[in-house]
Amino acid sequence: MPPVETVAPGSTPRNQVNLKEDLYKLVVKVNFVQIPVMVKDPDGRRVDGLLPKDFTVLENGKKQTLSYFTSDPFELSVAVVLDTGMPDVALQKVNQTYSSLLGAFSPYDEVALYTYSSTVSQVTDFTSKTEKLTAILNEMKMFRGRNNGPPVMDGPLASGPTVNGAPVGGPTIAPVNTPAREDHVLNDAILRAAVDLSKRERTRRKVIFVISDGRELGSRASYSDVLRVLETQGIQVKAVVVDTSALPGVRQIEKIHLPHKEGSNIPFLRGQGYSNLLPKYSSATGGGQVFSEYSRNAMEEAYAQVTSEARNQYTLGYIPKVVAGASSKREIEVLVDRPKLRIFAKDAYYATPSAR
Repeated sequence: MPPVETVAPGSTPRNQVNLKEDLYKLVVKVNFVQIPVMVKDPDGRRVDGLLPKDFTVLENGKKQTLSYFTSDPFELSVAVVLDTGMPDVALQKVNQTYSSLLGAFSPYDEVALYTYSSTVSQVTDFTSKTEKLTAILNEMKMFRGRNNGPPVMDGPLASGPTVNGAPVGGPTIAPVNTPAREDHVLNDAILRAAVDLSKRERTRRKVIFVISDGRELGSRASYSDVLRVLETQGIQVKAVVVDTSALPGVRQIEKIHLPHKEGSNIPFLRGQGYSNLLPKYSSATGGGQVFSEYSRNAMEEAYAQVTSEARNQYTLGYIPKVVAGASSKREIEVLVDRPKLRIFAKDAYYATPSAR
């Protein structure tokens, strides 16, 4: 054995302690804008093979110069948000699809699980360990949804025996019965998932995947406030709508909505909630179409399509010009130089203040 030589403390060059140190420098421009884009043909099939020259990006109406383009798939950070306030028959149908839900993710994706009804709970933190997610989802199969049917507002079941509409042995004026309000805090659930996703690695594509009947009632957060967080953090919302909201007739009826106050979570039709928010979230964040599925097989196929579309998108990037006095919110429009194609991309982003 040759003799072992030592050196005085502090006399060894730093890069001999860590051979990788100082070998490269990573520069990140804070004003870089990244836009995931999904392109589909009129039949809903994904369009591959497009080039940078096929895309035009407008910010506040002004054309931008692309400095980044790729069609490579991204690893995903996904917050799965499950609505446990659905009717029990719908929730049990969703429970049967959990194996297909896990199968839709790759080993490189990370997934967190959330549930909500009148409150929001995080069931598990982000993990890529399939066995852990499988065990948790098996436990979630024991969750029960709402077993009550439509509220009983009149008749003997509502207030006991009556004579001419008045209760027997009681006052002559019939009581007015109102159904108990059932909060359905969809906005709060999306906000909680968005805040947690904002802490994940920026190299991943961030997605909130909602499985719900789409109703919203009683959230403390408004749609506009939650949307601002999503647009600031570059988070997409995708959804599978189940239960009666997925039936064709109901979907057509729900295209007609009563107006509601700006920033309010309670529409003028009080106590009933409204179910048009998921399409609005998805459209504004570039999440694409909301899948309205009622059968188990259709839900399982939708899971695979949702994750495939999230992973395999075109990704465009540019560095916007700094305009003095401009609003922090910038409107975005993505155009493709091909006829009859459908473009799914976020509508806006919020500019990050320049560092001083």
